[in-house]
Amino acid sequence: MSERPPTEDVPTARRPSRFTPKRIVITALSLVIVGGGGGFVAFRAIENANTPVEEAFTAEDMGRIASGKLFEPDPETDALKAAAEQAYRADQLEKGRSAAGKGDDPDFDWIIPKQAPSGDGFPPVNFPPGSDPSPGSNKATAKAMLGQFGFGEDQWGCLERLWTKESGWNERAMNRYSGAYGIPQSLPGSKMASAGADWQTNAATQIKWGLGYIKGRYGTPCAAWGHSQRVGWY
Repeated sequence: MSERPPTEDVPTARRPSRFTPKRIVITALSLVIVGGGGGFVAFRAIENANTPVEEAFTAEDMGRIASGKLFEPDPETDALKAAAEQAYRADQLEKGRSAAGKGDDPDFDWIIPKQAPSGDGFPPVNFPPGSDPSPGSNKATAKAMLGQFGFGEDQWGCLERLWTKESGWNERAMNRYSGAYGIPQSLPGSKMASAGADWQTNAATQIKWGLGYIKGRYGTPCAAWGHSQRVGWY
């Protein structure tokens, strides 16, 4: 990670940089995986979530929102999710453990930050005192919302397993490799602002966004869970 990128003689004013924040993080994670580093070296990815994302909510994104295509595949974000999953698995191999059964292992690939992350104009905020996460209550909220998104009770088991794997149903969970945040592990977390400005601390807002994401991209929680089981992310 100490190598400096090659310099070019062409002034940046004449030649726009090809390295967006997302691509820089993807490249960094790839180098970590290839070099066998893994672990908290990739923790730098969280800085990507704590920094305003220049590409978020562009004119193209606003068009997606207007057309109902907010949750269509994003190749760069998907690549970052895949790199984070690879970094996690590399760490497990180094520790002599298998990534299988991750949901039963207390050493998840997420941590709890001291502050809710910032992004896209939202400053970091302190978690409300005396308001510790309640996974049980969060599950009850999600189960009650299923019908609002056209999901039947048969989808609950898949959703429960999916978000247990992703965040333990903790609205403060942050992926230590990619910086994804919240119960549904939005990347970046500020995407959840489309469901409410209190996305940093409100579990119901995160769940609302997450169910919309699942419906828009995968159709059902079971389809999303199946994808997660195949590749490690959704």
